[in-house]
Amino acid sequence: MDEKLVAALEDRVVLVTGADGFVGSHMLEQLLECGATVHGFVRATSSGMLNNTRHLRNEVTFHRGDLADKQAVRKALEHLKGYDGCIIIHVGAQAHVGESWGRPYETVETNVMGTLNILHNILDLDLDIFRIDVAGSSEEYGNVREDVREHYRFLKDGALILDEKSPINPQSVYATSKVAQDFLTRNFYKAYGIPGIVTRMFNNYGPRQNPRFVTGTIITQALEKDVVKLGYVEAKRDFCFIKDGVRGHLYATLFGNPGETYVYGYGKNVSILEWYNMIIRIGEQEGYWKNITLHADTEGRGRLGRSEVEELRVDYSKLSKLTGWTPQCDWETGLRETIHWYVDNESRWKGRIDWH
Repeated sequence: MDEKLVAALEDRVVLVTGADGFVGSHMLEQLLECGATVHGFVRATSSGMLNNTRHLRNEVTFHRGDLADKQAVRKALEHLKGYDGCIIIHVGAQAHVGESWGRPYETVETNVMGTLNILHNILDLDLDIFRIDVAGSSEEYGNVREDVREHYRFLKDGALILDEKSPINPQSVYATSKVAQDFLTRNFYKAYGIPGIVTRMFNNYGPRQNPRFVTGTIITQALEKDVVKLGYVEAKRDFCFIKDGVRGHLYATLFGNPGETYVYGYGKNVSILEWYNMIIRIGEQEGYWKNITLHADTEGRGRLGRSEVEELRVDYSKLSKLTGWTPQCDWETGLRETIHWYVDNESRWKGRIDWH
């Protein structure tokens, strides 16, 4: 247990958006472990089913609604009235890059209008908010803009490294919606003093993640067949295990400064091909599969147009120096835990895959 988080969170009221999602469900668990009083905002469905947080339904007060519905958001936030120093962790979003091209209006409505609805309702309700953490994305950085190349940092070997001062260059509807969220958060801090921060976690992975993301799609394909189909495999990513990612959100929220941005991840990157090889090796060692081959089809499974982001790697020194946060889980350990979850929870991902 992280005693620093316990001391800061015990008995504090916290509302998490996207609470039944991948990041949100892990966030709820961490907050409960630290003794917080937890509210979760989840998407309203006809069944009312909780997929990732059913085991927490007696410990969390859930509110159902759509982020794009200002009245639904207001109704949830009204439960924070009368409490001092509440925290809002806003991780609810349409978070899939590919889906943002197929559902651009929904992506903008959920991510941009959803954030505006939260910020404006905080203002309208005059809530006593200690901090609101608005989750951005490493996708906001996109690719290097040659016209401002001198503003980027490169290591001696030519590798790109990104921090809070690096230029942003979004390559998708999703990334652009996240940039808008970031600026709205800072706008409302400057104009109204709403104590928002922006966090950009790099490439999370772990148990419960939608299998349409790269780690899950590799694992689920390897569990089901002999050939794993991927798109472009030369892109490099900085993979951050979900439990470290949740800690990063909380450290930035509790110990960071309002109006600022904090970026974090593992601090190293690998190509998708190297990530694939690591996953396959670990799964073979565990006895879950053998003789898996890779078929990389850039045309069939690549991103739309030329929207692929080539290289992401973070320098998390700002957050670390201020708060003491560092990643604790190495890739080997994180991948083993992730593979085990997919093996043990087939019913949770079977109907969500996008490979055939």
